[in-house]
Amino acid sequence: MISKSARPSENLLEELQAALSHGTVARRVETLRRVTDLFVGNAVDYSDDHIRVFDDVFQCLIEQIEIAARALLAERLAPIAAAPPKIIRTLALDEVIEVAGPVLSKSERLDEATLIEIARTRGQAHLKAISLRRVLSEALTDVLVTRGNEDVVQSTVRNPGARLSEERLTDLVTRAERDDLLASCIGLRPDLPRHHYLRLVAKASSTVRRKLEAAHPELADEVSTVVQEAAQRVRAAAITRQTEMARALVKSLHEDGRLNEFQITTFAEQGKFDETNAGLAALAGVAVETAETMMIESRTEGVMILAKVAGMQWSSVRAIIGMRERLSGGSQTDMLTLRETYEALRSSTAQQVLRFHRMQSATPVG
Repeated sequence: MISKSARPSENLLEELQAALSHGTVARRVETLRRVTDLFVGNAVDYSDDHIRVFDDVFQCLIEQIEIAARALLAERLAPIAAAPPKIIRTLALDEVIEVAGPVLSKSERLDEATLIEIARTRGQAHLKAISLRRVLSEALTDVLVTRGNEDVVQSTVRNPGARLSEERLTDLVTRAERDDLLASCIGLRPDLPRHHYLRLVAKASSTVRRKLEAAHPELADEVSTVVQEAAQRVRAAAITRQTEMARALVKSLHEDGRLNEFQITTFAEQGKFDETNAGLAALAGVAVETAETMMIESRTEGVMILAKVAGMQWSSVRAIIGMRERLSGGSQTDMLTLRETYEALRSSTAQQVLRFHRMQSATPVG
């Protein structure tokens, strides 16, 4: 039941009737203020029927009123979970960002379909407001990142409540190769999969190196060393709980004698980078860090070297290369040529290259 104090007074009902029938704009605005006060002060007590009545009243009152009054209404209704849904949608669709903004960024009453419609049709200011919402679905985030300008994309990526699809993450990491600020935004996300993080660090560190060397050519050697050390520290710190669990699982399988080529192929086909990397490292007899360095290289030679040392069939190698391409968003390689290269690769040559990688990993920097 609605509380007695929440019921509109007879005076307000009379005023409302007068404002709707023949009131001036100023009278409409004052009546809107009083109706808003009544709703906001007692929103938790209203039933769905009462909310529908308020919805109709709000819709009538905002006709032909100034922007400032509509914007104030939006500010007051946006934080209310039980706000009338029709007026919330009307405010959200307003072309004036001062009106739409508060609702787009805060209102929990807006449905997904309306948000996506606005994200697809309105300008950058509306997209920026949507990017600030507490939670953003993958579908909504996809539209924001696709249509949004640099400011909208960065705002979306910074939002911890924004869910990013694997496809969108791949696109963003590729774009970040030419945008240090975007790279920083992506790299700070706690949910960023490790394979994306490593790719980001590898690309960003080379950008930083070029900038520092250009600014201080006489310190080129020192700069290179510092950047390499920093990249190693960042990479070590980037090991997430998910990565630790993946490595622990593979270690357990290996110790129990249950890790084999088929299992690694399955990991690769499922897109499990950490498990595939750890499994390949175990069968090749190298540290996971060494295998990881070879796995994230843009060229495929590293993968083939590891696989050849591990004694894998081409079908398994193809699955691992396919996983890398899907996760990195890179162009598809010529598998026929790669197969010929792999089958021509000698195990002794692969072992020799791998020893060189081990030596590099073991050599202290500086």
